Amino acid sequence: MIRVAVAGATGWTGQAVARAVLASDDLDLRAAVARRAAGADLGTAWGGAPVGVPVHPSVADVLSDVDVLVDFTSAEAVREHVFAAVARGVAVVVGSSGLTGDDFAALDAAARERGTGVIAAGNFSLTAALAIAAAVLVGRHLPRREIVDYASDGKRDAPSGTARELAERLAATGPTETTVPVTDTVGAPDARGATVAGIQVHSVRLPSFSVSTEVVFALPDERLTIRHDAGSSAEPYVAGTLAAIRALPGRVGLTRGLDTLLLG
Repeated sequence: MIRVAVAGATGWTGQAVARAVLASDDLDLRAAVARRAAGADLGTAWGGAPVGVPVHPSVADVLSDVDVLVDFTSAEAVREHVFAAVARGVAVVVGSSGLTGDDFAALDAAARERGTGVIAAGNFSLTAALAIAAAVLVGRHLPRREIVDYASDGKRDAPSGTARELAERLAATGPTETTVPVTDTVGAPDARGATVAGIQVHSVRLPSFSVSTEVVFALPDERLTIRHDAGSSAEPYVAGTLAAIRALPGRVGLTRGLDTLLLG
């Protein structure tokens, strides 16, 4: 049995993941972290019957009794949580956005020093992972590309973790080519989006949007678009997260991208 704690267990994705861990025969949900529900039983915090899982106010409170920390909290909190877990030798599944390429490099070094593993993905949906894998394959051949990142107006972070991961993964396939450098834009250079790992990312935040990410590749007279659209529930992210938890025992260092885990 893999002993698991879920941080953000009363949130949109964290609750779906925690319920799935609780229902699994090979995973043991030992604790949850949710500041506002601290002191309650997790089932009660969900509005139902007790499930025998205590809710704690901080990640530091659960690290002594678990093998894996799953973090679905916020862009503001995730860095502190994952580095604290790794420092204690606890493996981590990182589902929250907000970490940069430099953060991941430091996290990999810390995990290797402690002999523990970290699996991080901007999106734990299986179809999103396959979309990223396809984009990386195409990116080796088409160096002109930009990313459009859609979400509801309630999403505070931009770009999304999926879009950031995609940009950084594409950057590894080679430099992005442009006819007019963004710095030479006439008018408002900000209209060209944010530059992430050398790739322009455009984040749209409006009501009625679910999370969607697309990358557009272009040649002079043709285009290829790879797009992932998520629905309105958190269920698409559960199977990938459980796969990551189960893959962590014995793994050392950072594995970035669910596609990397699935496809090798």
